[in-house]
Formats: sequence, C-alpha cells, structure tokens
Amino acid sequence: MVATVFSRVAIGSMPPVSTAEPAEPVAATAEAASPEPVPPAPATSEPAQVESPLGSLRRWWARWKYKLRLETQLLFVATLVVSLVVSSFTFWAVSTVQQDARFNEARFGRDLGLLLAANVAPLIAEERLGEVAQLSRQYFESTSSIRYLLYADPEGNIYYGIPFSNQEVKTSLSLARRMQLPGNRPPAEGQPLVRAHLTPAGRVTDIFVGIYHQGRFLGTLALGINPNPALVRSTQLAREVSIGVFLAVWVLAILGAVVNALTITYPIKELVKGVQEITKGNFKQRIDLPFGGELAQLIDSFNKMAERLQSYEEQNIEELAAAKAKLETLVFSIVDAAILLDAEFRVLLLNPAASRMFGWEGEPVLGKPLLELLPEDLRQQLARPLTQIARGDQEAEEIRVNLTSPTKRVIRILLSPVSDPRRQNLKGIVITVQDITREAELNEAKAQFISNISHELRTPLFSIKSFIETLYEYGEQMSPQERLDYLEIANRETDRLTRLVNDVLDLSRLESGKQYHFEAVDISAVIEQTLRTHHLQARDKGILLRQFLDPDLPPVWGNYDLLLQVMTNLLSNAIKFTPSGGTVTVHAHLVVRPDGAPQAVRVAVADTGIGIAPEDQERILERFFRVENRVHTLEGTGLGLAIVRNILEKHRTRICLESKLEQGSTFWFDLHLYTEEGPLEFEDQPAETDPPSCRWRQ
Repeated sequence: MVATVFSRVAIGSMPPVSTAEPAEPVAATAEAASPEPVPPAPATSEPAQVESPLGSLRRWWARWKYKLRLETQLLFVATLVVSLVVSSFTFWAVSTVQQDARFNEARFGRDLGLLLAANVAPLIAEERLGEVAQLSRQYFESTSSIRYLLYADPEGNIYYGIPFSNQEVKTSLSLARRMQLPGNRPPAEGQPLVRAHLTPAGRVTDIFVGIYHQGRFLGTLALGINPNPALVRSTQLAREVSIGVFLAVWVLAILGAVVNALTITYPIKELVKGVQEITKGNFKQRIDLPFGGELAQLIDSFNKMAERLQSYEEQNIEELAAAKAKLETLVFSIVDAAILLDAEFRVLLLNPAASRMFGWEGEPVLGKPLLELLPEDLRQQLARPLTQIARGDQEAEEIRVNLTSPTKRVIRILLSPVSDPRRQNLKGIVITVQDITREAELNEAKAQFISNISHELRTPLFSIKSFIETLYEYGEQMSPQERLDYLEIANRETDRLTRLVNDVLDLSRLESGKQYHFEAVDISAVIEQTLRTHHLQARDKGILLRQFLDPDLPPVWGNYDLLLQVMTNLLSNAIKFTPSGGTVTVHAHLVVRPDGAPQAVRVAVADTGIGIAPEDQERILERFFRVENRVHTLEGTGLGLAIVRNILEKHRTRICLESKLEQGSTFWFDLHLYTEEGPLEFEDQPAETDPPSCRWRQ
C-alpha cells in the first residue's frame, strides 16, 4: 500500500467514449438501401388482366423492403447522433461534479492537515512521539474520510504511519521507506502540496503538509483523503447508464452492418480478396457466391479472367523455370564472385565463389544489407560508389581493394547497375569480384626482378667499360703489367656477368614449368663428382673438404643434372664464405622410420664459415639476396640458393638451414627413395610452414 500511495499516478479521467466512427456503416447501409427499381408493367393493347394474389404479394414485399431499408438508415443515423449527444452531455456533467468534489476534498484535506500539523509540531519538536501517535489515532478514528496518516523526518524517511507503523513496515518488508514528495521538494510552511492517485477503491487525494516549529522544519505530514462514497456511487451509476445507451446504439449499428454485409459488402470484399490473390500470382483463385444480377455477371467475369491467366501461367512456367535454371547455372559456374543486389543494397543472389571469398559459407545472407555483411575497410570503400550508382550519378565503377579478412588478398570489384528496359528506374546492382592476388604478386615480383637484375648487370658492365676505356685512352702510357692487370679485371667481370646471365636463365627455366625426367639417381655419385670439381678451389683457399657417406645408400628419385647443380651451388657457397683453415663437410645418410623401414636419404653441407644472422635467414633463399656482413669483397649473383630452392621443390622437398654467426652454417634436405611405382612418399605429410626435412632434426 505504501508503494501505491507514494507512486506518482496521473489522475484518471472518466472512461473514454469509443472512437469508432459510424460513418462507414451508415454509408454502407445507404448503399444497401439504394432502391431497386420495380419494372413497370409492359404496355399492351390487350385489356388489363386481373393480378393474381401471389403477384400482389410480391409487389407489396418489394415496396416494403425498399421502405424498410431507407427507414432503417434514417433511424440508425438519428439514434446514433442522439445517443452520442446524450452520452457526451452525461460525461460532461459527471466530470463537472467530480471536479467540484475533488476541489472540496482537497480543501478539506489541506485544512485538516494544517490543523493536525500545528497540533503535533510542538510534540515532535520535544520528541514526544507517543503523544503524536495518540493524537494522530484520534484524528484518524474521528472520520472515515482519512485513508492514512504518515510522518516523515526532514530526510523523507517514514517513522510513523496509520494504519501501520514504521516498525511493522520494517518487520514485514525489511525495507526502509521514504516519502516521495511532489517535485522532490518539502512543502513550505502553511502551503500544503496536493497530489492524487487511483486505487481499486477509487481516487485518493494526497495532502503533504510541512511540520514547522518556531521556523524550524521538523518533517512532513502526509494525509490520504478518501472520495465521497455517495458521489462515487452516483458517478458510477451515471457512467453505467451512459455506457448502456452507447452500447445499445452500437448494437443497432452492428445489426445494420450485418444486413449490409450480407447483401453488398461481403461479395465486394470477396472480389477484392480475389483480385489481391491474382496480383500475388495465385491464378487458381475462384469466387463462388449465390448472387444474381450485376453481381453474378461481375463474379463470372472474374472467374473467366482467372482461368485465362492460369492457362497462360501454365504455358509459360516451364519456359520461365528453364530460363531461371540456365541463369542460375551460369552465375554459379562463374569462377569470379558474383553478387546481385536490389535497389536498397540487399543481397538477392550470390554464387558459391562469393560465399567462399567473404567467408559467408553456411550463413543466411540472402535478404540482408550487403554493407552490414562486409568487413569495415571494404564497407567504407563500397558505400560511396553504391550510393552514386543508385542515384544515377555514374554508370559503372571499378575498385581495387586490399582485403585483410577473412584472408589477406587483393581483389578487383566491378559495379554495374541493372535498370528497366527504358533505363529510367534502377532495379538492382551487379557486383563482380575478381581475386587478383596472384596477378598483383606477379607484378610486384616482376618489378622487383627487373630492378634487381638491372642493378646486378650494371655493376659488371660499368667495370668492364671503365677498364676498357682506360686501356683505350691511356694504354700506351701504362706498363705491360698494369695493362695485364686491367685485362684480368675485365675478364673476371665478364665471367661474373656470364655467371649472372646463366643463373638467370637457369632460374627462368626452372620457374617456367618445364617438365624434367626423374629416375633412380645414385646420390653418392653426385656428391663425389661435386667434390672432385671443387677440390682444387678448396685447396687453393686452404679449406679442408670432408665427406661422410653411409655405405650402400639406396637410389633416390630425382634428376641427376638438377641434383648436381644443387650440390654445386651449396658447396660453392660453403667454400666462398669459409675462411682459410676452415672445414666444409658433406653428409649423406639414410633416414629410417620408427619401425626400421627406410624413409629418405638426407644430404647436408656444413661449413665452419662466417655464419648467417637470424634476421637474414628468413630471406636467404630469395632471389638476389646476399649477406652483406663483413663480406663486401665476396662476389656472387644472389641467385644460387634461389635456384636450389626451386630444384628441391621440383623434387617434392625443401631446403632447411641452421646457422650461427662465427660458427658456420648447415644446409640440408631429404630426398625421396626411388621405387618402381615412383617416389616413396614421406611418412608424414609436410605442413606449409613445416617442411619434412625439418621434422627429423634428432
């Protein structure tokens, strides 16, 4: 009850008069009551015949039915107007009486509250709460107009109330209650605040009086004033009578509407429903109503029209289905992603390529706005072109976007509008998305390759040209030894240029997709030939060449010339980057499975050279990449390891590296064993970032 008393509830008005408009039923009744002309008796020259009793009865019924319909309409309108006027007047009178009663109740409550507050103020100031409770009880029991009395301290906390006390509230609810004042401000001295709220028993007027003693604010007194019982009963009776009159009027209106619906409105509604079904494409819709005259002709014409449309639909539906199937097959077979949008950018159709590209597989995207489905970066770049095409500012648009999700790729987006045959209204937008990641990578690689090869070619050519020009211009002034030195340098640079061109041609041949013949290869013979070739070079530099080969190694699956080039490049690099007094070792041994069966042949080239820094190890296999730490005087093309990587990829394996600065480097790879059926596959399939030769480091 406390929550009900102190919640702010708007003062309820009398029950509203129904807002249903009777004009429509009246108009319908007027249509129903339109006179049906009685055909006059045909003129004849024969003497008038005596009318039979049955004919006279029919004519009387037709005239009476016409009069009854017109009279019913007039009676209905008059009754409705009178009842509305009477109901409105009754509600106005009741509202006026209620306003007077509320004013008297509020004035009574203010006077009573001021009187009680003046009496209890000294007692509250002296904290004689027992006498306050006794005095309040006397006031409460002296009249039935008081619904409750509540006392609150200056902070708004209720500490006493009738018919309940603060202790009872805390015991029953375990909650401290606060008094909610109008406007959340305490009443001024001698100026009570008034509020009202509705309860199931009627409207209660709330009076809030400030308790002041000698100018000091002691708290707030709240009174609830019950409504006048006699006034409530009379008001309720007037309301019930008004509602009864109003309901009676509407009962008559409903009866008139039923009669009207059975004669005119019902068949018209059935026709409207049938036309709507035809509009939706339901050509099987038929209307079967037992009416005669013009309505029967209208219904029959509608049914014939529906039959003809159904016949047309059955003839064309197979052709439409076939055309739709061809279109969907064409769209779904397109390699590029294709998306069809409506004029509001909602997805109407998309092919599997679009679902895979944007990660929509298994998600219901049809009917959703496209911009809500795309990543944020792509959404921002597509919003403006889509809006411009929808406004007709441009015909088509092409956009190149770098996507980061769901995968990193480069795409080209083509936007094309779909208009009606007159090209006046936009019907949709076709979006074609092409994945040009590979094309972009090839263009970037091509540009980088041209830049690198140009730089590598320019250096030896510049050296050759410089020394030849010097010999040409100052050869007679130079000593024979100086001329010989210049010619040796030019010859060395020519050899370097030749090696560069050969390496470029070898790499181009490997990357061109040329098919090589693979057969059984004795890897020991490849290693022996490579060591013999580089023996003199290693001896001149003071480097020890060693080999550790398992006896009776099985043949491997490969190409002899390609494997010889791999060993040559690896051994040349090892000798080049190993200082005098170092060691270069070639290993070859059999790798077996846990069950002892042969798995692969591992070949490794280890040196005690300068090593490779960790930041350079990730790029050491790239084209034209050369280590620049303390080796500026070493010559090379930067293509040797790139050629090794490509050759080993053709052998279905990869190159692996372990290196530490000032300790040396080890390059190794695994080769498949040769069988009659082809290469013996590794036991575990290598992952993209975990080549098989890096699996068995133990």
